[in-house]
Amino acid sequence: MKQFIDFFRTIFLVFTGIIFACTTISADEKERLDSIEIGLVTCAPHEEIYSLYGHSAIRVHDYKTGQDLVFNYGVFNFNQPFFVLRFALGIPKYELGIIPYNHFCKYYKDWGSQVTEQVLNITSGEKQRIIQALSQNYRPENRTYTYNVFYDNCSTRPRDLIEKCIQGEIVYTYKDNYMPSFREMTHEYTKGHPWATFGNDILLGVKADLKTNARQQEFLPFNLRNNFDHAKINRNGVVTPLVKERRELVAPGVQVTEEGFSYTPTECSLFLLCLTIIILGLEYYKRTIYIWFDILLMLLTGIAGCVLTILFFSQHPTTSTNLQILVLNPIALAFIPNFLKKKKSRWFHINAIFIIIFFIGSFWQDYAEGMEIVALCLLLRIIRHYNDK
Repeated sequence: MKQFIDFFRTIFLVFTGIIFACTTISADEKERLDSIEIGLVTCAPHEEIYSLYGHSAIRVHDYKTGQDLVFNYGVFNFNQPFFVLRFALGIPKYELGIIPYNHFCKYYKDWGSQVTEQVLNITSGEKQRIIQALSQNYRPENRTYTYNVFYDNCSTRPRDLIEKCIQGEIVYTYKDNYMPSFREMTHEYTKGHPWATFGNDILLGVKADLKTNARQQEFLPFNLRNNFDHAKINRNGVVTPLVKERRELVAPGVQVTEEGFSYTPTECSLFLLCLTIIILGLEYYKRTIYIWFDILLMLLTGIAGCVLTILFFSQHPTTSTNLQILVLNPIALAFIPNFLKKKKSRWFHINAIFIIIFFIGSFWQDYAEGMEIVALCLLLRIIRHYNDK
């Protein structure tokens, strides 16, 4: 989608230039704005990892000129320097892009994803304010923003812009008092993608298990769509529905399913547990300790722990205080040289305390699939070393 941005920049600037030729709405200008519809577009998820939660955008359709554009706050360049690191630290750069409506819909049709539009029930003045805000957002100095998956994303940006431009109060009528955590909501959308679920859960900390309110839940496009359906606009006592009409722009099709890794995180962790038990059996039979196996575990958990340590400095509020760092612990790397030199080490005393705290912490944090099994493997190695004394 990135390729369309520069091409349609000129078109949009001309478009907005015509609309804002005057600061007040003349009769001709009101007639022109009456021919424009503005809607919230919601797209169903598809197989790409960045689209597992769906997508939101704003559509501006001028029936008089035939101009039909979608304003997409989800444009990013995966090849930009240090993108993955910036994403982990909570400072990835996304930007507002302009995409022709037909191209936008074709993309989701090819994936088999449904696309709907909620046409907003707004006045000419409110349409003008929204288009003006989009024009302001699309300026080169404003186009880029720091993306946050839960708090500032492609769903919350359109919502905030629309709310800001409505000349009245939007009153939401929430259907129930369901208050899931961020983790629970992500699980709903990563069903069938066990490694995506594992990746999310390994990075998210205790704060991701706190209950959310209805507004926080609108980081998911479908939640925002449902809340818009039941919202009203109160303009000085005159109450009207926020949404005039909901349309299906692209019918749901056949989803393209991509083959993932054959084994689940639980199966992989059970394999590690079986290997640990086999090693214990061989050690008992040969009356020795395979230090190389301990070094391997320390190396794997230590490297993973370095990633979790970085996330403690992330601007994502939900990645701090991650108790899984007690198992995936970078401190293990510091003790490897002693093991290589066959010197005595206090690592197993320290690790025993970490593992106990980890299991106690399960009352507050929902751990990634298989993490308890990994902790059990480490605990078995700790017991083996204690029994060797």
